[in-house]
This record gives sequence, C-alpha cells and structure tokens, in this order.
Amino acid sequence: MKKTYKVIVAYDGTNYQGWQLQQNGPTIVGTLQKTFTNVFKKEISIFGASRTDSGVHALGQVAVFTTTIPAPEKTIKNAWNNKLPGNISIQTIEEVKANFNPHHNVIEKTYEYTFTLTRPSPFVQRYQWHYGWPIDIQKLQRSLSFFIGEHDFRSFCTGDDHKSTIRTINNITLEQKESDTYTLIFKGPGFLRYMIRRLTGALLEVASRPNLPIDYLKKILATHNPEHTLPTAPSKGLVLVKIKYKDHS
Repeated sequence: MKKTYKVIVAYDGTNYQGWQLQQNGPTIVGTLQKTFTNVFKKEISIFGASRTDSGVHALGQVAVFTTTIPAPEKTIKNAWNNKLPGNISIQTIEEVKANFNPHHNVIEKTYEYTFTLTRPSPFVQRYQWHYGWPIDIQKLQRSLSFFIGEHDFRSFCTGDDHKSTIRTINNITLEQKESDTYTLIFKGPGFLRYMIRRLTGALLEVASRPNLPIDYLKKILATHNPEHTLPTAPSKGLVLVKIKYKDHS
C-alpha cells in the first residue's frame, strides 16, 4: 500500500548545488533520493517546499514523498539518517494525506541571514557573511520598514522571473547575536529567487555608506528593475528556518 510522508530536513548547503536536481554537481534532493534507494531498494521522488540555491542552508525544509515500504516512520527515519552524509539530516517524518502539497496552505516561511562585522571563527564561517565595512545599525533598523508589506519586488530578484513578482513580507527584524554578529529575520508566505540575498546586500550597502540615504532603497524598489548596482549577499549566510502551514505547525 502506497503511503505519503512529510519530512522536515536540515542541511548544510555548502557543498551542494542547491536543493533541486542539477547536472553540474551534487544536490540535496539528489542525495536524499539516492540514499533512500540504497537503503530500501526502492526509488522515490521528493518534492520540496523551497528550492534553496547553491550554498544555502536549512533547518526546516519541508518535503513530501510516497513509498510502498511497510516500515514504521521511526524505522524509515533512523535507517535513512544512518546512511545520509553528516551534512544532511531527516529531523521528522510523518504520514500525511495523499494530497498534501508542501507549496499549498503555507502561512509563513522564516528565513534568517547572519552577518558579522569581524572575522568569524572557523567553526561558524560557513554560515555567516563577513561584511568588511562599518555599519550604522540604527540606519539599518530604519531601512527595514521599506520592505514590510506587499510590494513588487522585481528589483530584488533574479530578473528572469516571468510570473508575478509581487510578494508580501510580514516582518523583518534584526537581532544581535554577539558583539559584532547580527541576524536579519525575514517572515512571509513566499519569496522570489535571490530576493532575501538581494535585499540583505542592499540593506547593508546603504547602512555602510553615510552618503547614501535610506530613501534610495525605496527608489530602487519603485523602479521594478533588477539591473542596479546594489550587491547580492552571498548564499552562505542564509538559512531556511521554518515553514508554517495552515493545518500543521
């Protein structure tokens, strides 16, 4: 009997070409599927909620797959994890209705971007952007409000998005983790490709340049044109933390 399972996956994306299958290197979903087949001698197709890019990490990626394996959920999880590389881990697995789609009924996705103003420890440098210029933290805080709410974020995506680029950001907050380490927390029902990284790069650029007013961000947003000179933050600082669904926590 075929069953449908929802899994929550955590991974260090440093050595992967993103979540989605690619021809040019290892991916998260490719590694998950190959390992499952090696363990259970059954092929599966895994469908994820967010196509995280090369180098992006996750604590709470949500995915779904179906299988006829008659094993308990705990057995599947443990056997799968035992053969996965150490940089990928199945956090939870639960049986769900056959029509569960990780793209549907999303209330909110939470992403975090961490940057540091001093050289980071070798033990955390894979997960932080070392930003090499002084930042006006108060200016950065004031800038966040420009992007909260519903806007056309075409200026802050890849530029090749053919569908609607209107998105809603529920909230953006800045937390100080250590003396010179900060995390930007983005919450909203969905984001465009590169959107958070482009917003982060733009925010830090304006906050580090005294001669650049924060209204410049509003101007760039209003142009609906991704061809501007504000930088894109590197993927290493970005983590998909959690996805909240209408019927699930």
